[in-house]
Amino acid sequence: MGHINHAVYGWLTPAISYVVACIGSLLALRSTRWALLTEGSTRRNWLTFASFSLGLGIWSMHFIAMLGFTVSGVQIRYNVPLTTLSLLVAVGVVGVGIFTIGYSKRPLGAVLAGGVFTGLGVAAMHYLGMAAMRLPGSLSYDHVTVGASVAIAVVAATAALWAALNIEGTLAVAAAAPVMGVAVCAMHYTGMAAVSVHLDPGQDSAASGVVALEFIFPLAVGLGTYVFASALAFAVAPSKSAKRQPVLTGRAAPLRR
Repeated sequence: MGHINHAVYGWLTPAISYVVACIGSLLALRSTRWALLTEGSTRRNWLTFASFSLGLGIWSMHFIAMLGFTVSGVQIRYNVPLTTLSLLVAVGVVGVGIFTIGYSKRPLGAVLAGGVFTGLGVAAMHYLGMAAMRLPGSLSYDHVTVGASVAIAVVAATAALWAALNIEGTLAVAAAAPVMGVAVCAMHYTGMAAVSVHLDPGQDSAASGVVALEFIFPLAVGLGTYVFASALAFAVAPSKSAKRQPVLTGRAAPLRR
């Protein structure tokens, strides 16, 4: 049994990963709300931006947090195709949930369906990312804790979407982003609490993956920087309504009745 350390750098990696998750969530929730005011290709573009922002945000959050994950005596490597697949799944499944919100004619059903898909997207990304880990041994999971992690992601994502779309005011929309950030981080660390590592010294993992600093770290930091830069550009971009106020810092988009 390998000794696990979930935060070898202390609070640094959890704090950075939470900030990235919150920024991605804010971009996604705010742009989804503005999408409801538009039609045609403009709505599709807003929803696509929201899907990429949230998907990239939660993926970057996961792998930034994983930089602090160590197992004593071994070097953790990552399978590149599976790691890339986890990114595509994060964006794709979260996109299903966000497009459901954007095009459904039944708001309550859309929030429930969108919350389920968004939460499952977070969970699917997490466990695919874990499946990409390569070390001399194997991982096992406590099924009850895994179920709890998925439930946390679904419930909190649903609550955040409901708050973003049903509570008036810019502050209400902004307050939903930390809730989504908590959903992503709580799901991640609950899922990590379910992990046990069983080492096999005779197994060689070196040929099947790359270390985090060679691939995961540059990609996660690059995507995280993209999300942050998008947030800054998006914050000052004028909307086409509400007297051309900045989309993020201006008045919240009117709710669809």
